Amino acid sequence: MGKIRLATTWLDGCSGCHMSFLDLDEAVLVIAERVEMVYGPLVDAKEIPQGIDVALVEGAVSTAADRQKILLLRERAAILVALGDCAVTANVPAMRNRFSTEEVLGRAYLENATANQQLPGEGAPRLLAQARPLHELVTVDIFIPGCPPPAAAIGFALAELLAGRMPDMAGRSRFGA
Repeated sequence: MGKIRLATTWLDGCSGCHMSFLDLDEAVLVIAERVEMVYGPLVDAKEIPQGIDVALVEGAVSTAADRQKILLLRERAAILVALGDCAVTANVPAMRNRFSTEEVLGRAYLENATANQQLPGEGAPRLLAQARPLHELVTVDIFIPGCPPPAAAIGFALAELLAGRMPDMAGRSRFGA
């Protein structure tokens, strides 16, 4: 079996799931020998390529740019993994869902700003009305909950995928831990 083409990204999240991935420590080196990193914050690729075998996605879908990215990743990835509570449930980003985008932006950029009070302009991603988990927009093949998920759960999932098996994640991770 050749190398698996792996993409990673984060949407509206803190990047903690990527930090947990890196917490695999020496196992990252073993995984690195068996994968080709084709997209993500750990490589220099600027465009999402075709032919992704596995995409690890952390974060909720909160902006128009997030929506566009997750739709493109789903189209180009054979297996899409919702990595962490934000991807699985929308978690912390969804705390804003009780408020309108105008209220959220006003609070962040006008009420709480002490200097240069202004709403973001051109170039800033447009907020969607609600932050959503990945599965509400695309089909998700594997869910790995946790905030962040334990490195061992991520390692198990990747090891199973590298062996050509769909991982059974039952009991491997849990929400909020």
